[in-house]
Amino acid sequence: MRSRPNRLHHVAGFSIDKVAAAAGEDPNILRLENLDTDLLPPLAAIEATRAAVGLDSANSYLPFTGQLAAKQAVAGQIAERTGITYDPSSEVILTCSDGDCLLDSLLGLTDPGDEILLTDPTYAGMLNRVHLAGGVPRLVPMRVSGGAWRMDLEAMEAAVSPRTRAVFLQNPSFPSGYRLSDEEWSAVARLCAEKDLWLIYWSLMEGIVFDGQPILSPASYPGMRERTIIVGTASIEQRMIGWRIGWIVAPAEVMSDLAVVHIYNGLTPGGIAQAGLIAALKDGDGGLAQCVAEWQRRRDALTAALDGFAMIPAADGWSQILDTVSHGVDPGELSRVLLHHGVAATAMTGWGGEVANRHLRLVFSNEPVERIELVGDRFRAAMREAGGRV
Repeated sequence: MRSRPNRLHHVAGFSIDKVAAAAGEDPNILRLENLDTDLLPPLAAIEATRAAVGLDSANSYLPFTGQLAAKQAVAGQIAERTGITYDPSSEVILTCSDGDCLLDSLLGLTDPGDEILLTDPTYAGMLNRVHLAGGVPRLVPMRVSGGAWRMDLEAMEAAVSPRTRAVFLQNPSFPSGYRLSDEEWSAVARLCAEKDLWLIYWSLMEGIVFDGQPILSPASYPGMRERTIIVGTASIEQRMIGWRIGWIVAPAEVMSDLAVVHIYNGLTPGGIAQAGLIAALKDGDGGLAQCVAEWQRRRDALTAALDGFAMIPAADGWSQILDTVSHGVDPGELSRVLLHHGVAATAMTGWGGEVANRHLRLVFSNEPVERIELVGDRFRAAMREAGGRV
């Protein structure tokens, strides 16, 4: 029998789809397992996408790295948000969404055996793409301090070795919803400069910032524009999950390598999706501010419903995590029992290391407040059935 390739040795499948399949189509189950939202995409994006259907110009493989108008829209959004300018022709490429971008960046910047720094917890798709690229993940734990997730800066510096090639981060992050502070980003920037490291920065939720906090882009820190690879997508901020379109923005010196990897990995995003992207990014904030306010309401409702449990509220983003082990229950077991009580939620086993493996993720972006308020009673009943401490 054929042996499994070494690159897949540490790669496990998602458990999200298994939880979703078990939940089925039951309308009474609270869907907290997957990173979806019921808030609609910008109307301008929907109309532009429909208008592009059937156009010959939107039904082509060319240009391989994306239409210039779409690149200009991406560069324009980054410049407006950060003050940093990028050349749309030489420093932006369009891809078939953020998953392609992540693997493209790793393949274009690293060699097999290179070490990559990530947080614990992190997105499993980041961790497993490091494995697929032949890299070696080095996990930096997130710690709870002052009721918030904070990066262990000493552990981050200690994790660097002569084989370290890149730091791989989101901000805000899922599953935990952490927001890196100015102090933490400054430490990351200093480390990248001192150790000559790349920063692969996944900005998918960059604009989903609660409590009136400012948006922080690592590329704006001194010396970081030339070290930062920005991976973006319209899936989250613009709620355009089904469009499957993303981008890589990077210094021109490495863009030719990233573009070659992109062409042979994902080829090109559809012209229909690019039409929607252009319209969305030119549509002011596209309704983002209103959506952020609603997602914050949902976060607050979830936090109130599960008051008393070992859960750190998300600083930003779409999800937060609950430490089930501190209540005496394995997260996978609680996920299974929760389905019997009408809640779909995903265990974070494999989404990092010791920190992630204690937690259950709760996505609050896809259920209205009045349904989220039902979580508390269902959760407590499931915890008791699983033998946990309530």
